[in-house]
Amino acid sequence: MDAELTAQAGEALTPGTAVADHNAVVEALRSVYDPEIPVNIYDLGLIYDLSIASDGTVDIDMTLTAPACPVAGMMPQRVADAVAAVPGVGEVTVDLVWDPPWTMERMTEEARLALGMF
Repeated sequence: MDAELTAQAGEALTPGTAVADHNAVVEALRSVYDPEIPVNIYDLGLIYDLSIASDGTVDIDMTLTAPACPVAGMMPQRVADAVAAVPGVGEVTVDLVWDPPWTMERMTEEARLALGMF
C-alpha cells in the first residue's frame, strides 16, 4: 500500500526479550482517540492492519475518518508512540493509508453504542 505519511517509534528489542502479544498492542491502540470523536481509533475501525514480528517489530496500516482530518499529520506519530510504550514492542512503523476509504461499517458495536448509532 502506498502511504501518505509514515511515523516511527521505539527501538529494537534485546534478543531474548519476550515479545508483546496482540492484545497488549490492541489495548495501546485503544488508548488513542480521535480528538473530534469520543471513541478510540481501534473501535472506530481506523486500524486496517496490525502485524507483530517475532523480534517485536510492529507494523500498522491505519486511516482516518476523512482525508481532510485536521490531525492527519500528528495521529500516526501518536499511534506509533503509544504502541512503542508497550513492554515487548520493538520498532514501530505506522503508515497512514487512504485505500480503502474508511466507512462507518468498520466501527465496532461498542463504538456505535458510544456514538448513539443504534
